[in-house]
Amino acid sequence: MGRIVYLCGRSSSGKDTIFKELLKRGTLGLKTIVPYTTRPMRDGEQNGTEYFFTDEEGFQKLLHQGKIIEHREYHTVHGLWRYFTVDDGQIDLAAEADYIVIGTLEGYQKMKAYFGQGVLLPVLIDLDDGVRLQRALDRERQQEKPKYEEMCRRFLADSQDFSEEKIAEAGITRRFYNENLQTCLEDIEHYIEGR
Repeated sequence: MGRIVYLCGRSSSGKDTIFKELLKRGTLGLKTIVPYTTRPMRDGEQNGTEYFFTDEEGFQKLLHQGKIIEHREYHTVHGLWRYFTVDDGQIDLAAEADYIVIGTLEGYQKMKAYFGQGVLLPVLIDLDDGVRLQRALDRERQQEKPKYEEMCRRFLADSQDFSEEKIAEAGITRRFYNENLQTCLEDIEHYIEGR
């Protein structure tokens, strides 16, 4: 039976970079699970790569079809944004393939309930708040229309979403500190291989 490596962590902790690097290295043979979102596409993103981009009508249609595995909604300064995982044929655990996906603690809990305890392998990325805030600001500055208010909302919301209580409740005991990307990647690879 296959597994799902579930990358999670606060915003700007380096999840996307780690995700891309693990896939680029190819040593773990991981397949991707592309999540869905109703938020606008950022500069440089492509539909079907980082996310499948849809709208509220598309989300509701999938929900009524019973295809939503887990979903989160955020009331942002730009309106309601949804992020969700869909049972759309991307995941075939019977084929003994291992997958990788990025999400939140809440999403991890819901996917664990959907697929079962032993299927998901959590990888919690951690980083100093000051470094994360600077990374978020640098990334936002590169956007054609920076959304600084939303950046700040996400940063503050992470304090609650990734509280020590919620991390413990999710049963996550191992963290990977992304102070040095190469060291962090090696630690994650050894962890996945050892499990």
